Amino acid sequence: MTKYGIAIFPSKPIQDDINSYRKRYDPHYALIPPHLTLKEAFEADDETIYELVTELKHIANDTEPFKLQINKVSTFAPVTNTIYLKVEPTKQLIDLFEKMQTGKFPENMEYNFVPHITIAQKLSHDEYSDVFGSMQMKDIQFEDTVDRFQLLYQLDNGTWTVYESFVFGKEKV
Repeated sequence: MTKYGIAIFPSKPIQDDINSYRKRYDPHYALIPPHLTLKEAFEADDETIYELVTELKHIANDTEPFKLQINKVSTFAPVTNTIYLKVEPTKQLIDLFEKMQTGKFPENMEYNFVPHITIAQKLSHDEYSDVFGSMQMKDIQFEDTVDRFQLLYQLDNGTWTVYESFVFGKEKV
């Protein structure tokens, strides 16, 4: 069984900006680029993935490109000392997320959907307070057009790599 996940990667300039924070505060920095998780990690065999890829193609075909608004620093505290960039929960984004929680997809939703891009996690309490305090003062605003999502899989060393990209609004399969 392999571990998979589904995510949206922001454009390269936005990733570079976000990585300037992540490389200092996110221990997963080297394992995966900045991303917005659409489907939490799940395990699947080859046959299941084959079925899911077909499903993902249909979802992508039925989705038009849309804008992501990334507009403030927030946190999951006190549950975890995770700091993230909030992504506006647009109708298109929520619809896309919900399509990946039904049908052939494994039911593995651990938390409510809070669209975000993690910039810091696994911080000590003192570190968290300092980092969150300084990050909150920054005026972080990005707008990005999303036209695809990625099915990822995890390698033995913990890094995540793209299994397949799904471009929105392509011809019907």
